[in-house]
Amino acid sequence: MQTWQSHPVPRVAGTPRPLRLFDTATAGVRPTAPGPTATMYVCGITPYDATHLGHAATYLAFDLVHRQWLDNGHEVHYVQNVTDIDDPLLERAERDRDDWVVLGMRETALFREDMVALRVLPPREYIGAVESIPEIVTAVAKLLVDGSAYRVDDAEFPDVYFDHTATGRFGAESNYDEPTMTRFFAERGGDPDRAGKRHPLDALLWRAARPDEPSWDSELGAGRPGWHIECSVIALNRLGTPIDLQGGGSDLIFPHHEFSAAHAESLTGQHPFARHYTHAGMIALDGAKMSKSRGNLVFVSRLRADNVDPMAIRLGLLSGHYRQDRSWTADVLTEGQARLARWRAAVTADAGAPADDVIARLRDHLSNDLDTPQALAAIDGWAAQGGTDPAAPAAVRTAVDALLGVAL
Repeated sequence: MQTWQSHPVPRVAGTPRPLRLFDTATAGVRPTAPGPTATMYVCGITPYDATHLGHAATYLAFDLVHRQWLDNGHEVHYVQNVTDIDDPLLERAERDRDDWVVLGMRETALFREDMVALRVLPPREYIGAVESIPEIVTAVAKLLVDGSAYRVDDAEFPDVYFDHTATGRFGAESNYDEPTMTRFFAERGGDPDRAGKRHPLDALLWRAARPDEPSWDSELGAGRPGWHIECSVIALNRLGTPIDLQGGGSDLIFPHHEFSAAHAESLTGQHPFARHYTHAGMIALDGAKMSKSRGNLVFVSRLRADNVDPMAIRLGLLSGHYRQDRSWTADVLTEGQARLARWRAAVTADAGAPADDVIARLRDHLSNDLDTPQALAAIDGWAAQGGTDPAAPAAVRTAVDALLGVAL
């Protein structure tokens, strides 16, 4: 699958700061410590709808990780998937009387356009679940052989499930107790009541073919993959293990990231799958949870169609801390637009306050678990200060471009 267009990231004068990030598994902010090449896997979209602000906030957070690692001199091997076969996509296509392949391609193309507009650096590899099916089949077959997976006793639909106790470490990524896991599993795509499973928390690896559903022939029998295994396989086959970071929205902590880690650890025998599990908060609209069922999703493409500058959207989303659940309101956008105007005026002035101090503070804040509210406040203070250094405006513009991804 084709990734999206990138843009140059300028070098910033001064001394970079090593990045420290919150890790869900250890419940604390810890240093990231990649080698010469930092490895990052961020779970991608299921392309049944356009990019909403919750998606955008998540990918902006990991774009900042990408940028801080680049500033520290690392190459970044970033991989992202597209879940281009799954129940929500099939359900939307049936509802709208659309072809599921066409729907997925259309929404994936729109997602790429939105990422370009928001200046999100692209993954090096952008991989669809469908193109990964041969790899997934190989992995599921291995899990069956070693006893980490099993078939349900169902002659008609002999689905393959993962035994969630296989690694002996299940729960190490989320730290949730079993009642919490059970609740989230039912709410987030799991099937705890599937007859024939050994345990309600066991997760689907391979869904045997059903009438009127797409399926692929394989050594497992005709069928299609479950959700979690695709990320395990795509990440392992491109990044190895352990990876430096697995990321996504906080709604992926369980079951998706718990299971993708467990699958990967069962396949490799290595723990942990990722050195950091990092999650972005949820975006609400005017205080109400943003969801397709409520019909209150705010789409990036709709804002762009209304001639909203994508950099104002970016600044609006960065005005809250990435781990914080927060609300998108008209005021957030208005403040983003006003901030963008102030910053653009400041970096096009003939002179400004010396840049070294504000760039150092910008790095300090971003290296401290991506503290964007403080980072934005630092640039606000510089823009309001004025000064006589003719080199400062260009230096600040470069730093804001490279480290915050905002084009001024």
